[in-house]
Amino acid sequence: MPIRHSIIHQIDKKPDGSPAVLHVSDTELVESQSTENLLQDLNEAYNAKTGKGWGLFHAQSGAFPLSGWLQAFVDGGDFIEFSTIAVEHLTKLMEESNLSVRGHVLFAHYQQGMTDYLVVALLQHSEGITVNADLSVTPSKHLDFGNINMAARINISEWRNNPKSRQYISYLKGSKGRKATDYFRDFIGCQEGVDGPGETRTLLRAFSDFVTAEDMHEDSAREKTQALVSYSMAQAKIGEQITLDELSELIDEERPKAFYDFIRNKDYGLSAKIPADKRTLNQFRRYTGRSESMSISFEQHMLGSKIEFDKEAGTLILRGLPTQLADQLKRASA
Repeated sequence: MPIRHSIIHQIDKKPDGSPAVLHVSDTELVESQSTENLLQDLNEAYNAKTGKGWGLFHAQSGAFPLSGWLQAFVDGGDFIEFSTIAVEHLTKLMEESNLSVRGHVLFAHYQQGMTDYLVVALLQHSEGITVNADLSVTPSKHLDFGNINMAARINISEWRNNPKSRQYISYLKGSKGRKATDYFRDFIGCQEGVDGPGETRTLLRAFSDFVTAEDMHEDSAREKTQALVSYSMAQAKIGEQITLDELSELIDEERPKAFYDFIRNKDYGLSAKIPADKRTLNQFRRYTGRSESMSISFEQHMLGSKIEFDKEAGTLILRGLPTQLADQLKRASA
């Protein structure tokens, strides 16, 4: 993952209402193992986050200037100049929003495979303890990647090469409230272009329809469900989208276009690539419920075949019980 440019600035904004203080760096981070580890840890934490938004730039304007500055940079401009004017704009938005969020702002331009990315993230610190060479201990600070709430990643290659794309930007919706999320999205100048959870739900509905239309045996349905979930979760883990033709090949190696053609013929409205929403995928894996004396868990595709739900009575009818469970019940009722 070659890092072309990276830099860190600092915004210090106290909760007492005093103006934010911006500390601007005039030097890029040097190429080192530490810098590579920083970006790798950030990407892993970012990919693991659920609840991302996917979208595209607003038209460049005074309200949304970042895309113009980024365009000037990728056309041969200076990275430090780009990051400086961008972080100044971010600080201005924070002041206008009267938010007390502070931290170190990382800008990193890097390449993964043949694709160029820009990631922007507000990094927080957490307190810790370190052991010194003389075996004494002292307080220390470290970047808390588990507490990232404001970050965005721009697929520069797709932005420049695919004008019709509506999902070349991903951003965290965060857990610090709608106001903080909105101002950071405004800073990026991003409008939502794709409903990630909705697209994922549509894909899973299409898969369930496909399983029904193919009249699959339970074992085959389970195997294909696992293939879909494993592939989709793997894509989410590395921050990549679900590619429908790749997924179709994994679901049925003997008929690699079957699922892809099924989606196209039924017109589900899915793009060739869709963002993988991890929360939706996790819910698709199993239905689970637990009380003090009972635990029930089963895969979704079994609903309607071996498991029926009576909504009015609030009961489940189970067929084809596991042999071990059936034997225990028989012995208990003997």
